[in-house]
Amino acid sequence: MHVYPIVAAAVWGTVSGLLLPRAALRLAVPSGEPWSGACLSGHLLPAGPRGWLGPERCADCATAARRPVGGLLPAIGCALLCAGLAAATGPHPELLVWLLLVPVGVTLALVDLRVFRLPDVLTLPAFAVTAALLGVAALLPSHQGSWRRALLAAAAVGALYFLLFLINPAGMGFGDVKLAPTVALPLGWYGWGAVVTGTFASFTLGAVAGLALLLTGRATRKSPLPFGPFMLLGTALALLLA
Repeated sequence: MHVYPIVAAAVWGTVSGLLLPRAALRLAVPSGEPWSGACLSGHLLPAGPRGWLGPERCADCATAARRPVGGLLPAIGCALLCAGLAAATGPHPELLVWLLLVPVGVTLALVDLRVFRLPDVLTLPAFAVTAALLGVAALLPSHQGSWRRALLAAAAVGALYFLLFLINPAGMGFGDVKLAPTVALPLGWYGWGAVVTGTFASFTLGAVAGLALLLTGRATRKSPLPFGPFMLLGTALALLLA
């Protein structure tokens, strides 16, 4: 096992995880609104990268120097996931695609947990960029996957989620439908077994979490449950196994 790619991936995950909380906060707005223009304390943020990257509190906040332990969770999660993917994937070109997807996925999960939505500004470009980058990776001799199968998996899983949305719109958000092709791309890259494993894991994790909330009295049968984080977590688990 090559140690340096794993260490580099962990460093990338840490840095990206430290920079994404502000973007997640700004995108956690009600449906129909593009994004928020202020930090956690209400200070207006600039339009450039400084307004999107960094902790939830900006430099003008009186508490900016104090980073709560909870604010480090995205960095810890990104670091562990990136290191795990580097160890599981090895030195192959598709690893760069997975490392780019991790901070996007964590941002989507944070937004969904806060406002029960997956913004198009992330889901739609994520699919296009991932599909394009995997197409480039497929041209390189050291790749270990199939671009054509990844596209077929994206179409199949996307159709499955769309069917579930039509059957029960109250139980499946359309943001989940738009995220489904993206999470299916890396699974299909490795094979239909990974597609089945990742999809099954997503629904299983969601069911277990929903049951736990019911048993502890923290939710009822009609309470909404953000499904995006479970889609992303199930995909990550399948990739680590694949």
